[in-house]
Amino acid sequence: MKGNRIMSFDCLDKIFSCPELMRMGHGQNQEKKNLGLGWLYYALVRVEQPRSIVCIGSWRGFVPIVMAQALVDNQDGGRLTFIDPSLVDNHWKQPSETNAWFSGFGLDNIDHHCMTTQEFVKSEAYGEIKQVDMLFVDGMHTAEQARFDHMAFDRKLVRDGIAIFHDSVRRRKSKIYDKDNPYEHTVVDYMNELKRRKDLQIMDFPLASSVTLVRKTPTYVEGI
Repeated sequence: MKGNRIMSFDCLDKIFSCPELMRMGHGQNQEKKNLGLGWLYYALVRVEQPRSIVCIGSWRGFVPIVMAQALVDNQDGGRLTFIDPSLVDNHWKQPSETNAWFSGFGLDNIDHHCMTTQEFVKSEAYGEIKQVDMLFVDGMHTAEQARFDHMAFDRKLVRDGIAIFHDSVRRRKSKIYDKDNPYEHTVVDYMNELKRRKDLQIMDFPLASSVTLVRKTPTYVEGI
C-alpha cells in the first residue's frame, strides 16, 4: 500500500491543506491542526484492528481517508469499501478521478462504488463481502435510510463489530441536496429505536454534528 506508516505529519498536512476536508461536522479545525472526531475514527480502527470496513456516504472522503490511513498503519492488509452515489455533486462520478483523489493522500486501499446502498446490495460486490468488522453510516440522514444502511450490513457485521452513525443525536434541517427544499436529519429517531434494544451497547458523542457508536452486547462465558 502507498499510505504512510503511522499517521505522520506529512499525512496530516495533506488533510489540513484541503479546505473541503474541514467541513461536514466532524469538529475539524484547520488552524489548530485538530481532526476533531477524526481522532476517534482513527483510534477505533487502530484499537479494534478491523480488516474490512464499510463506509456509506462522505462528501469529500474525510472519514474514508482517516480510516483507510489507520488500516494502512495497522499493517494488516485491511481495505475499506466506500459507498456513495455522488448525489450532492459529481465529485465521485468518475472512477479515475476518485482513485486519483484518494491516491493524492497516499491511499490505494479504498474501493469506491458509485451507488446507493439499495443498489449496492444487489451487486456482485456486495455478495463478495463475507464479513464486515466496522461500519460507518453517513449517507442520507433520515431514520429510514440509516436503518436500511445498518440492516444491509448488520448480517455481515462480526459479533464484536462496531456500527458508527454520524449526525445522530439531534434533528436539524439540511439543504445539501436542494437549497430550496431542505430535508430533516432524523437519524436520532433510529438511534432512539436502537436504544430500546437490550442486546446493544450504544454510546453518543454529542460533539460537532455528533456520532453514535453501536455494538452488540458481548456474551461472556462464566468461569473463564
